[in-house]
Order: sequence, then structure tokens, then C-alpha cells
Amino acid sequence: MVYAIFSASVLLAIGAIYAGAIGWLYFRQERLLFEPAPLPADEPICDDCDTREYFVDVPGARLSVAHMALPDPRGVFFFLHGNSGNLKKWFVELEAFRQANFDVVMFDYRGFGKSTSQIESEDQLRSDVAAVWHHVAPMYEGKRVVISGQSLGTGLAAGLAAQLCSDGHAPDLTLLVSPYSSMQALAAELYPWVPMQVLRYPLHTLEHAAKLLGPVMLIHGEKDELIGIHHSETLYKSMRKAELLRVTGAGHSDVHQFPTVRKALLSALGRL
Repeated sequence: MVYAIFSASVLLAIGAIYAGAIGWLYFRQERLLFEPAPLPADEPICDDCDTREYFVDVPGARLSVAHMALPDPRGVFFFLHGNSGNLKKWFVELEAFRQANFDVVMFDYRGFGKSTSQIESEDQLRSDVAAVWHHVAPMYEGKRVVISGQSLGTGLAAGLAAQLCSDGHAPDLTLLVSPYSSMQALAAELYPWVPMQVLRYPLHTLEHAAKLLGPVMLIHGEKDELIGIHHSETLYKSMRKAELLRVTGAGHSDVHQFPTVRKALLSALGRL
């Protein structure tokens, strides 16, 4: 009898701890998903003479934008970065785009870099992406458009590209680097003990990618231990005009450093 009571008490305690952990994850998952690094207002993002900084106002926040603008560009490369750091980390290695004669636009999500406020939902995040795009899009009417993202940004890039397709303005290229088929699928692999209903940022890349009408390039390191290359393989099989570059020896964070990636990027931009 005593043993049964003790066992029941232990199970109740374990259940309470588990429920508490799940509750914490539900309400605080932004701390797990996003790793922003603030940037002082007076610290330049980039010192290059052909780049400038400005803000785009959205409901409840100001979003920091970095923009490399060439004299007569062929088009624009609109890039959505990963879940950590700020534009100081991501707005680099621009020479390849100068060679291809493409402008580059990136922005920091809420709470990253010089952007104000905090991320509160996936809908808000996607709305911010659309707001920044619609701010710069009029500058590139009649020019080539590349929508790109890396890691976390791939789900956002696929969503924006799919929306542009549905509006009759399909990008000339959608480029996804180290993408996931969905954050929900990735979370199930990394945290199988967490119920999927807890995830407030499912970021269903696959359902958006399947709607893309134009060319898609997927780039993925074969040694990526965070987002396995099978995610890109799943996306590749779902799309009409996709190519998959498997980067031998590359992991998750270093894939952009491989010469094969730079060569593939220049080739893809040159074909547009």
C-alpha cells in the first residue's frame, strides 16, 4: 500500500514537472528559437561606400535594413538571415553580388541588431518580412528578383516567394540555404518528447515551396548536424523547377564559405 502511494506520488511529481516544462516551452519558446544580438545605434553595419542603412516602420516596431545599391543593377537579392546575431554578422561577403551586378537587401528581425521590439508570433514575423519587401520592391520594377533565406530564414523566404507567385509576380529565383521542410518536422527530430501542439512557430516551408512557380535552388551541407540534408531532399522532390547542390564537407554554419557555393551562386545569378 505504501509502495503504491509512493509510486503514485512520484508519477504525479514527474507529471507536474513535465507539464511545467511544456508550459514554459509554450510561452517562452522565442528564447529557444531566436538568439538576437543587439547593436548600438551608432555602430555601422557596413562601411562600404555603396551600402546604406535605414529603417522600415511596422506596427509596434522599427526594422533595421542594410541595402547595397549599385549604380545600375540587374536586380535585387532579398535575403532573410538565420536565427542568431544581427546584420553585422550577415551583411558580409558582398563582392560576389557586385560581380553579378545585383543589389542586396537584408533586414534584422525584431530585437535583432538595431531593430526594436520583440518577436511575438509567426504571423507577425511573416508580416514584417512582407512589409520590408513591399518597401523595396518598387525600386526594382522590371528587374530580376531573387528571394533567399538561410536556416531559419528559409521558411520565411519560401513563404514570401509563394505569396509573390500567387500575386502574379513570381521571383526569378528562390534560393534556400540549409532549409528545413518545416520547423515542426525539425522540432520532432530534435525534441521528440515535446508535443507538436506546443510549437507556436511551425514554419511550414514545404507547403509554401510546393507552390513556387519559378526556379528554385537548394544548397545544403552534407555534414549538417542541425538540419539534416534530408530536409532539402524532401523539398526538392516537391518542387517543379528545383536543383539541389550538396556541399561536400560542409556543416550548418560554414556552408557559405565553400568555393562551390560561391561558384553556384554566381552561375545562378548569371543565368537570370
